[in-house]
Amino acid sequence: MTELNQQILDFGLNKNFDKHDYYVSKSNFFAFNIIDKWPKWEKKIVNISGDKFSGKTHLANIFKSKSNGFLIKNDEFTNDTLKQLKLHEAIIIDNFKNNINENLLYSLFNLIDQDNKFLLLTSRKPINKIQFKLPDMFSRAKNCLFAEIESPDDELIFAIILKNFSDRQIKLDKKIIEFIIKRINRSYSKIYEFIYKIDELSLKKKKSINIKDIKEILQIE
Repeated sequence: MTELNQQILDFGLNKNFDKHDYYVSKSNFFAFNIIDKWPKWEKKIVNISGDKFSGKTHLANIFKSKSNGFLIKNDEFTNDTLKQLKLHEAIIIDNFKNNINENLLYSLFNLIDQDNKFLLLTSRKPINKIQFKLPDMFSRAKNCLFAEIESPDDELIFAIILKNFSDRQIKLDKKIIEFIIKRINRSYSKIYEFIYKIDELSLKKKKSINIKDIKEILQIE
């Protein structure tokens, strides 16, 4: 992890996982709607994918609260964990990276199917695009319900910037936010990197952020 990414994580982003703090737009509506519809899922296994900072962990925690599910991080999944999962109806593996033992993962998929449980996997890319070595796992990974969080639209970028600035008591005119939206890199990581830099600058300056500051951080004329 880069130093800046570590700073962004320490910055307090995505720490409040309440449902009412998740802003829904057309970029993430399908993923949010799947969580909202539980337990009336078309399939027992759901895979939500999207870029870093796109809100996957937030959705995982909303689902955890809604289903009283058992949430584990990818690196925590072991054979002992599999035994614990038998006690829970809903299971969440957050930030799946495909470094889990494939036989163990296949056993989990079988457990979901045989015991009529639910499984939510969040990942950077859809799991049906992962080249599993185990043929059975490769075929099972295709038989899921998939929801990909798309690049943020203007509405979502506006909401992210407004919410984060408001939380940090940084006041910006609506026209300045609209100026930012038209020029900022449309990736979640870059948006949060921008927010971090604005917050850092605001603390150093102890003055209001102006359009000149915005241009410097966005590196535009």
